[in-house]
Amino acid sequence: MSDSSRTPPEVPAQNQHQRSGCATALMAIAGIFMLLPGLCALLFGGMSVVDGGRIPSDIASLVFLGLVIGIGGVVMIWAAIMGRKAPPARNDS
Repeated sequence: MSDSSRTPPEVPAQNQHQRSGCATALMAIAGIFMLLPGLCALLFGGMSVVDGGRIPSDIASLVFLGLVIGIGGVVMIWAAIMGRKAPPARNDS
């Protein structure tokens, strides 16, 4: 008598989300490159505010775009560092 309502044993989920060290390094390097437009946006935006007291409308969109790209770089570096976790210790006993 077989019981067809039995479910197969679940596969451990530890190998599904592992990332290679190369992907982590590429994410960190890409994030560092993405920080450069954010730094330029801070520099040019700060110079515009100091010189005229406000950012001109022709440069405001570029400053905003540079800041968004820079924030994306910070997020990418954070994801590269925090997403790489050590595998759990094996307990063979």
